[in-house]
Amino acid sequence: MMRMSAVLLVLLLLCSQCRGESEGTHASGQGTGGEGGGLVGNSCLVVSLLDRMHALEGTMSALKEQLEVERQRAAVGFSASLGIHGNLGPFSTDTILAYKRVLTNTGDAYNPSTGIFTAPVRGLYYFSFSGHHQTSKSMGFSLYKNEEKMVSLHNHAAGNRFESTSQGVNLLLEKGDQVYIKLWENTWVHDNTDFNVNIFTGHLVVPM
Repeated sequence: MMRMSAVLLVLLLLCSQCRGESEGTHASGQGTGGEGGGLVGNSCLVVSLLDRMHALEGTMSALKEQLEVERQRAAVGFSASLGIHGNLGPFSTDTILAYKRVLTNTGDAYNPSTGIFTAPVRGLYYFSFSGHHQTSKSMGFSLYKNEEKMVSLHNHAAGNRFESTSQGVNLLLEKGDQVYIKLWENTWVHDNTDFNVNIFTGHLVVPM
């Protein structure tokens, strides 16, 4: 409203100037030709200003839409736990872990049914994961980008107590790249639904 009021004020001033110039031209005896030329010139100026105003409004609208798109693109992050109470594993082969108890999933890029995060945009992402187990058996995890093993954590069997460890990494992902955690064969983990000690989490640091 304030912008439109300012535009109307400018137009009123221009019209007033145009009227004053036309009256001055008529009083000086220059005839209708000069008066018409002044009116046409000022009218063209008003039309030009209106065109520029509309162009600027269109540019501002496009910028606002782009900013909203960038804001939505930047809102990507999740955290999830295994959602079990007890031991999981061991398995005879490396197995993708589905962290089914979702704590947050902004942007819906993480699938709790499969345990797979799919990058919605190209960018730099940060991921971390923790492991907790009963030490009568070993524990081993690896984080994968597509089918490439990126980082791992491991804890040997030693005695019969509970121990925890964690790992984290920054990754440059293309749109559609997938990130997930695999539990190593013949190892196990232990989780507790009261404490959520096995966590898989990640978020977009910056779109690129």
